[in-house]
Amino acid sequence: MELPVATMDVRHATPRVAVVDIGGEVTSHCEEALMDAYERASTPGTQGLVLNFTGLEYMNSGGIGMLVTLLVRANRQKQKLAACGLSDHYQQIFELTRLDEAISLHPDEQTAVAAL
Repeated sequence: MELPVATMDVRHATPRVAVVDIGGEVTSHCEEALMDAYERASTPGTQGLVLNFTGLEYMNSGGIGMLVTLLVRANRQKQKLAACGLSDHYQQIFELTRLDEAISLHPDEQTAVAAL
């Protein structure tokens, strides 16, 4: 059985906001990739992170758990999280799990960066 593959590419949209482009399958198997991306995104001046889910193929409850872990780490660093590129299905999941109360949802990356 092959493990799910997730890609996490980091870029800095502004000196204070980093973007993590998330692609593939986000499950509990992607913890190392997600935390590595967070470390690369989280420079001393980073005040916010945008999670860009445009390339997301699949996310399960383990993936949601990884996002909660990321949220806790970001909160400790007094960083805000925003998300963009979620399909309607995953937006509903964010609302059902109330993740949308902690991670603001936006229609596109530009809006998410501006909100942070």
